[in-house]
Amino acid sequence: MTSPTGRVLIIAGSDSGGGAGIQADIKAVTAMGGYAATAITAITVQNTLGVHGVHPLPLDLIEAQARAVLDDIGADAIKTGMLGSTEVVERVAAILASSDAPAVVDPVMIAKGGQPLLPDEAVAAVRTLMVPRAALLTPNAPEAEALTGVPVADLDGQRRAGEALLALGARAVLMKGGHVPGETVIDLLLTPTGETLLEGPRVDTRHTHGTGCTLASACAAGLAKGLPLDVAVAEAWAYVAEAIRRAPGLGQGHGPLDHGWPLRDAR
Repeated sequence: MTSPTGRVLIIAGSDSGGGAGIQADIKAVTAMGGYAATAITAITVQNTLGVHGVHPLPLDLIEAQARAVLDDIGADAIKTGMLGSTEVVERVAAILASSDAPAVVDPVMIAKGGQPLLPDEAVAAVRTLMVPRAALLTPNAPEAEALTGVPVADLDGQRRAGEALLALGARAVLMKGGHVPGETVIDLLLTPTGETLLEGPRVDTRHTHGTGCTLASACAAGLAKGLPLDVAVAEAWAYVAEAIRRAPGLGQGHGPLDHGWPLRDAR
């Protein structure tokens, strides 16, 4: 095992079930060889069957956590997940603006079970404050549609929505294809200089809880270690694909991935 070489500050919500949110983020960053620190935005009551409660933390406490990490440990990348309100979006955007670390922004809006995690009035704040600060934006199809108004039902829709998000100021966009129908899942990485397709067979499983959190955090770990964007995304994509294939089958609903598989394989 090698020592962590990339510091990632994760600003997101907690998932008591351990499959998504801060818990998944820490696992993913660690598995990818980075060092994870956190600023928790909300405590959720959830398991594989759904989100049963959301308890936001005070704005000053959210910021104090982030500032404490940045002022002492520092960060080579920042990853944002569930923010939950316009006020938190505004506060977190200010934190990003004060740091030179590249930001991986996962615009979390809806839980795997369908529960909304971001009110409609906060979407505009994400569009105007978070998207322009993203070194990498990682929306799924519904999130991209909400941010751009562009329908995303196929690869062309992914491309057009991704281009619209670049036009809004994101420096790169990873358009996730899990919600797009088809036997092949295609994730599309778009930058101002071109595009890269990452594709593989769709795995027939209900155990995909936390896939978006995990992918974004794995990308952040790669960027924190100094990898080029395309390499960081490709390594993160391969890690998540295998984590889905090895999902342990926990819970009665949408179960978690196998975040720790690289650590066991390295023994």
